[in-house]
Amino acid sequence: MLAAKPYLRALKIIPSREIDFDAYPFCIPAVRAIERLDFHPDVTFLVGENGAGKSTLMEAMAVAWGFNAEGGNQNTAFSTATAHSDLYTYLRTVKSFKRPKTGYFLRAESFFNVASYIAELEPGSHGAIGASYGDKPLHQQSHGESFLALLQNKFRPDGFYILDEPESALSPNRQLAALAIIHKLVQRNCQFIIATHSPILLAYPNAKIYLLDQSGLTETRYEDTEHYTITRHFLNNPAAMLDQLLAEETDDD
Repeated sequence: MLAAKPYLRALKIIPSREIDFDAYPFCIPAVRAIERLDFHPDVTFLVGENGAGKSTLMEAMAVAWGFNAEGGNQNTAFSTATAHSDLYTYLRTVKSFKRPKTGYFLRAESFFNVASYIAELEPGSHGAIGASYGDKPLHQQSHGESFLALLQNKFRPDGFYILDEPESALSPNRQLAALAIIHKLVQRNCQFIIATHSPILLAYPNAKIYLLDQSGLTETRYEDTEHYTITRHFLNNPAAMLDQLLAEETDDD
């Protein structure tokens, strides 16, 4: 019997499309390197430095699936800007025979806009849409609280979830809580694709990790990521690392 997951099996570049590799977003090495990107049935991570193309790829993936470019589910229909790239028009989604029952695109940088959209749909009340995110309106919570409320209340079994830097509003303790929620949902037939800088989230066992950098896009091990090695080196001897770093800063002056 074929497994339902991964709901999104792979992304492929449409071969018939003409591509200008000198123009955005194909001028980004990791985007230029995409031919076929395969995903883990449970959790796939995208990692890399700022500007490596993670958010560009996540946004295109989400829009190609049918989500709003600024976040939300497939029923979320608003736009505060039209700055997203046309990369999604170059992508072909390779899907499972079975569709997920639910899904969501969490884009950390524009989740405030999603919360505002919900509040505008139900002005002066905490209606059915808002209540689906929890008992308390999103704008009456801290950024981190609203993220956890989303994970705890909106994410359901048999779902497909794209998360772009979900750790941005979460303390280390709440990143661990988020990791536990993700694991429970994976056990209930959910698939996650996550762009992150968090060595805590990246530790999820058996996940597929793709590194986006100047050489392109390659699969890597958790222990080989800079997120792991730099964090480990710092925590093992913070005084020595700070001495070296601050000495370098002084020399530059």
